[in-house]
Amino acid sequence: MLKPTDLILVTVMKSPRDMEIARLLGWYRIPLRTAPKVIAVDYLAFYQPASFGEKGGRIEYMAQVTGHELTTRGELLRDEKNHPRANEEYYKIQLGGLEKLSQPITTDKWKRLTFLYSTGEYLLNAKKLNDLVVEGEERNLLWKNLRERAENEQLYKVDLPSVDIPPDVLMALLGIRE
Repeated sequence: MLKPTDLILVTVMKSPRDMEIARLLGWYRIPLRTAPKVIAVDYLAFYQPASFGEKGGRIEYMAQVTGHELTTRGELLRDEKNHPRANEEYYKIQLGGLEKLSQPITTDKWKRLTFLYSTGEYLLNAKKLNDLVVEGEERNLLWKNLRERAENEQLYKVDLPSVDIPPDVLMALLGIRE
């Protein structure tokens, strides 16, 4: 459930095929060379460009981010092994289910978009794409949160179970002699 403090990355869903990949396979791709600085966000909101026909120029769906990894385009799209960018690195963003917004967020001025950071509160209240732009003191807070998220994401994390090994066994395993 989207919370007002959640970090949102608005990104472009280039084609209906990509929307189907997100819906059915649960992932979205971003080329590493054009990726935003921080991808460790809570949700992605998907801007649909003109390739969506009548449904273009709006945000209708969002999805919770459950993780990400670095891979190649060829690994992601195995039916495109001969694509010119098949060996380029891409972020594979794992997603929860697509959630339809209660009301689409439309655009009147913006026709092109790459990435836009926002918050859950702005997404919940937006009617137009411009309503997602965080300004003033809230913008400083948004950037502070994004910086913290990026720093925490870079910390080395290990999920190893704690094991209680008797000292003499540990010493034997490590080859330590008394």
